[in-house]
Amino acid sequence: MSNSFKQDNSSFIVNRRDILRAASGMAGILAFRQAPVFAQAQAQKMVIAHMNPLPESGSVSMDFLAKTLTERSKGELAVEFQGGTLLTKEIDVMNAVKAGNVAIGSPAGGAATLFPEMEAFMVSYLISNYQQAYSILNGKVGERLDKLFQEKYGVKVLYFYDYGFRHFWLNKMAITQPKDLRGIKLRVQPSKVFADCVNSLGAVAVPMQWNEVITASQQGVIDGADLPVVNMVPLKAYEVSKYFSMTYHNYGATLVGMNAGLWNKLRPEQQTMFMDASREAQAMVRKNTESVDTLEAAKRILEPHGMKVNAPDLGPFKAVAQQKLWPMYQQKYGALWDEIVASSK
Repeated sequence: MSNSFKQDNSSFIVNRRDILRAASGMAGILAFRQAPVFAQAQAQKMVIAHMNPLPESGSVSMDFLAKTLTERSKGELAVEFQGGTLLTKEIDVMNAVKAGNVAIGSPAGGAATLFPEMEAFMVSYLISNYQQAYSILNGKVGERLDKLFQEKYGVKVLYFYDYGFRHFWLNKMAITQPKDLRGIKLRVQPSKVFADCVNSLGAVAVPMQWNEVITASQQGVIDGADLPVVNMVPLKAYEVSKYFSMTYHNYGATLVGMNAGLWNKLRPEQQTMFMDASREAQAMVRKNTESVDTLEAAKRILEPHGMKVNAPDLGPFKAVAQQKLWPMYQQKYGALWDEIVASSK
């Protein structure tokens, strides 16, 4: 960070431009949690904001990132993780990052709302396994998206991660075949692709922010929703559901992003440190998510909470998605769609 003071014969002189800059910079206090430069302590403070508190899977990786950056900066940075306190909605978090009022954040399950280019990864059954997704997002496609997001949205991608494959949880019945979903009201993230996915499988999509879901389920506004195994307990969805059906109907791609202007102000060695720590955080959240996404693990985690877990044959679900959903998105994404399909072979 540049010094807003000039030193002349050991005296500090503040010029008018610097005073105006300091005043206009107050909007960035949330991003760095700092006083103006003339009162700033040595450590530059940054905030990582997320809609969910620990121990939600994305929160665990972001908390790790905050602590790692603080430690490795050797006193230059003090990075603080704020989960479920500073901002509690996906859209609010990411809009604050775009504006530079928060340094780092995640759109969580709302990635396709804020970054429509992410939609393609969320089309039901287009991504068939974790390794396929990792190779795409950690490869040339991910690099292109990072560059695009910096130019178009002012957000630097620190790392892509996911909420695993999503499965249906309901309070009425288990899902064993697509026709079981007919007329069932299911909460979806407020993004068109998730609504299209659920509606194409026969259910009725109810777009809703996560912080409204538990109450909506208790009041009968929805019959259930979907979540990956890893977040069923941290988000306490088991309190309002009895059945968990492992349909693997969406891959929950998302990201952790940093305000691009703040990123560009980092020195090259700081940028390297950020990316090294981000790759470690990415590996952590992916391991935690993928390791529990099996029938055996789901039973071990959820049955003690009174839930019943089943794993239906995925063939009929995928056939419905290919027939009713895929044509809606294939033409829209063209070359990207072809790259994703080719990566599954």
